[in-house]
Amino acid sequence: MESKSFKVGDIVKMKKPHPCGANRFDVLRVGMDFKIKCQGCGHEIMLPRAKIERNIKKVLRAGEQ
Repeated sequence: MESKSFKVGDIVKMKKPHPCGANRFDVLRVGMDFKIKCQGCGHEIMLPRAKIERNIKKVLRAGEQ
């Protein structure tokens, strides 16, 4: 299975929405754990890489270099 590549600053769309109703998140940290921030309410969540890769629907905008 190929590993997806993400950068800090990417905006990702998840399969399931956050309880606030938004399903778009900013990527704040990458590594074995990801830190993402909900664009709707601003809540920050840390999740393991395996769970993030399963639940991401698509990357909407790549981060700046």
